[in-house]
Amino acid sequence: MDLSCILSQMETESDSEDETVRLLQQYNQENNCTFTFDRKEEEKRVKLCQSLLKVLGRPVSSLCLSTCLGTLRILSRDKRVLAPVATREGMSALARLAGLLPSEGVEPVGAEPAGAGPAGSAGVQTAEAEPVKVEPGLEEEAERVGVEALKCLCNVVFNSPTAQQVSQDICLARGLCARLGASRPPGHEVSLFCLRLVFLLSALRTDARDSLRGELRALPLLTEALQRTLDVRWVGPYQVAAPEPQAPPLPPQAFERAVEALKALFNLTLSESSEDGAHQLRLISALMRHLLLLKAQTDDKTEEAHSHAVNLLSNMPACCLDVLIDVPPRGGPEWGGKNMEAVQVLLDFMEKRIDRGTNYKEGLTPVLSLLTESCRHHREIRRYIKTQVLPPLKDVKNRPEVGSTVRNKLVRLMTHVDMGVKQSAAEFLFVLCKESVDSLLKYTGYGNAAGLLVARGLLAGGRGEGQYSEDEDSDTEEYKEARPFINPITGHVEEPMPNPMEEMSEEQKEYEAQKLVNMFDKLSRHQLITPMGVKPDGTLAPLEETIHQCNVESSSSDSD
Repeated sequence: MDLSCILSQMETESDSEDETVRLLQQYNQENNCTFTFDRKEEEKRVKLCQSLLKVLGRPVSSLCLSTCLGTLRILSRDKRVLAPVATREGMSALARLAGLLPSEGVEPVGAEPAGAGPAGSAGVQTAEAEPVKVEPGLEEEAERVGVEALKCLCNVVFNSPTAQQVSQDICLARGLCARLGASRPPGHEVSLFCLRLVFLLSALRTDARDSLRGELRALPLLTEALQRTLDVRWVGPYQVAAPEPQAPPLPPQAFERAVEALKALFNLTLSESSEDGAHQLRLISALMRHLLLLKAQTDDKTEEAHSHAVNLLSNMPACCLDVLIDVPPRGGPEWGGKNMEAVQVLLDFMEKRIDRGTNYKEGLTPVLSLLTESCRHHREIRRYIKTQVLPPLKDVKNRPEVGSTVRNKLVRLMTHVDMGVKQSAAEFLFVLCKESVDSLLKYTGYGNAAGLLVARGLLAGGRGEGQYSEDEDSDTEEYKEARPFINPITGHVEEPMPNPMEEMSEEQKEYEAQKLVNMFDKLSRHQLITPMGVKPDGTLAPLEETIHQCNVESSSSDSD
């Protein structure tokens, strides 16, 4: 549709509101799924944004308001035309229509001028924002106005750094918290886009994140919103009533709100703060345990919810993760009287992400890190996971990386090309082995574990710095019998190989040996390789340095 016709109609400022609404509705219908815009009409779209803001400031019907906001929502997908909207006047108008600012004032009381520091940081008091009141009796249309205004704010804040700063200046976060904390919770769409806007502000502005976490007390608000969304019932201090086996899956609308709340909570718990008490973090951990046991409408949705739960649990202090297992067993997996249902879900989630074979860095490393920290600080979790991942070793004929068990899959990741992935997998197995080099080599082989041992300075053997209980493992009979024949590099029993030097004379052996020495010498002189050795502290160093150090220590220990 030609924008000139719409601009001409809106610039006349006539009373033909119906014609304006008709033209805008036609434009909205044609461009509802448009995300790429013609550069040639950029100036027209800027003028249209200005005209729409003028209409939003006039007393018009709620239908006209929602239609204009729908057009502005489409236009706000284009970063290049947001200058008229990303102003104090434009953002304030949208915020008032969204019910995030008091409707009787142009700005919140005590707001600082544009360009100054965030007004919220000064402890400014504002009246609780109320939804805009338009044409009493048309509540559905009034709510639609608020929803469309919230959608516009989400687009503008996401696409415009200027709008992000203005949001701080007009205390938009304060209005969002007031709306979410109202005694009468808003409807689904209003809640959804309020939560999404909190997520965007907390992700894009560090000062907004600090304000939300501090004076605005958004963490308890979001936790309460998540409780309502998941319809939880507390049966203990940090224990939620477990869902029934035949319970229906999480409704789609509740799923959408839960995801937005989880993303916002993740941002607010990224860094530790004195404001975040252990009680609040334990509540969040308990809610995540409950979420791990829930099902969504589809397997993909369930996995998405579990992924957000994993990310949020990764931000929790390790001391708060005990709520994952401090629940009475109810017939599912357990260990030492602790309920391991949530831990088993995390293990299944990890294996599913490994089997997917793609996007390991973002999809797999968070759950590996979470399980590693859980095992490092909670003995029952480590012992249970070890029975699932590293059971007593019986298969000594195959390489550790060959096979379909969880151990085989994790050992294969120890040599992955991505440094973060291989370090996460190796660290997880190392902690399961209580940071014992000998135990790790038994399950993985020296070749697979070499990278971790070099990084930790443990090539000479020994243990890491973690504190663990006495070893409770016992070797199987199969392993004890095969142990003398296991190749420590590959980690399995190899078939005897023919000796290539068996039929050589002594002169031929000496010739081949000298040839090999000359090859290494040539590579070393041309600096293609650097012969390395292991120092007494377990770290690698050039061979000359390690030999010299050994000679010095040997001479200093002589008793002549």
